Amino acid sequence: MNPDRPINLNFTLKAWSLFWLGLGLSVSSAPGQQAKNQLVGTWAPTAIYTEHKDGTKVETFGPKPAGVLTFGSDGHFSLQWMRSDLPKFAAGDRLNGTPEENQAIVQGSLSYFGTYTVDDSSITLVLHIEGCTFPNWDGKDQRRSFTLAGDKLTLSGIGTSGLPFQDELERLK
Repeated sequence: MNPDRPINLNFTLKAWSLFWLGLGLSVSSAPGQQAKNQLVGTWAPTAIYTEHKDGTKVETFGPKPAGVLTFGSDGHFSLQWMRSDLPKFAAGDRLNGTPEENQAIVQGSLSYFGTYTVDDSSITLVLHIEGCTFPNWDGKDQRRSFTLAGDKLTLSGIGTSGLPFQDELERLK
């Protein structure tokens, strides 16, 4: 520091302000962090449907879908969807269902888990599936567009049938 040169206090304050502002922005704008924080929690389905080319909507898990979708703050998720009217097995043993009972369970339920990331810029949720009751999805990524409005979450995408689907969820409290 040169003792003959006066300190420009105005410049120094501006420089420090810019430094702290920049530091704050770099910490708070981690990609996907804002939406990811809003997703954290447990959600229950209110409607799950596929839309056919003629515009008709088919309720994938019936008129009253059951289940939960949980997003952890650690980046893990778990999803279980099922029809609320699944048949009970006559034998009382899940390993001894009839072909019809087994088919109803397979077609009326879906469960998978893994990790997730969020891209705030494209409003896309990416589910990195580690395990699924439909094993063709094991190790695959599933992309979902989403909207968040308070305690309502809507996920949408293209299903394995090639048709668009929508999951409407409410936050559990």
